[in-house]
Amino acid sequence: MDARFVHSSAFFSPISPPATNSSAGHSRSRISGKATPLHFLAKEGVSGAAAAAGSSRTRSYRRRIIQCEICAEKKQTCEMMRINKKCVHSFCSVCIAKHVKTRVADNQVTVPCPGLDCKHKVEYKVCVGILPKDVLDAWGKALCEALILEDHKFYCPFRDCSAMLVNDSEKVIEQSECPHCHRLFCAQCHVPWHAGVACMEFQALNEDERGSDDLFLRKLAREKNWGRCPKCKFFVERTQGCPHIICRCKFEFCYGCGSAWSQSHGGCAGD
Repeated sequence: MDARFVHSSAFFSPISPPATNSSAGHSRSRISGKATPLHFLAKEGVSGAAAAAGSSRTRSYRRRIIQCEICAEKKQTCEMMRINKKCVHSFCSVCIAKHVKTRVADNQVTVPCPGLDCKHKVEYKVCVGILPKDVLDAWGKALCEALILEDHKFYCPFRDCSAMLVNDSEKVIEQSECPHCHRLFCAQCHVPWHAGVACMEFQALNEDERGSDDLFLRKLAREKNWGRCPKCKFFVERTQGCPHIICRCKFEFCYGCGSAWSQSHGGCAGD
């Protein structure tokens, strides 16, 4: 369909009266004046023109130059990004990626806006397209862990694992297995499993007595009914005689109760 429409009355002037010239032999009407046609565009033409204008404005906007507040370099609008919907700061995507990566490496769960004195945070979802997968995974994991109550979470005691675990059981659990490294640990003491040693006894030990060799020795001493010098902590075994023991460190104690020996000592349960 032709996209040009002309108003009919714009072309015609009133009909002139018949000519008086006798030689004409008949009357004629004539068209006088010049018409100015009115033009109208069809709907398709309007839409196309608007789309072209919008596309032009978009390209112009993307070519605008803005200075990044971090690196102070001039960037095109398409290289800049807003880090949340609350503050007015905008930075180039390269600087924001470096900023987030540094904070996540420092084990920070929430990443603050790098704007001066800004109290808002960088949103995780706006950074999905600019961060490496390992950084996104680490940040997402930290955000999930932050949602768990401190009283319910702890970490695998084995240093080469350190996986976060959640204790949501209402029962008191001691021996447990890490679902990641499949090694046994004590859920009450948060240490590798101390076989043969009760939790209260283990927690009473000094740090230098909690090694696997020390725990094995304590278990063996319990099975053999050995005594232990209260001064030098050396294990001794009584083969016969009275409970009066003189240790190699010269300290004298009772084999039965482990207390220091005296002339009046006697009658304890271990005699």
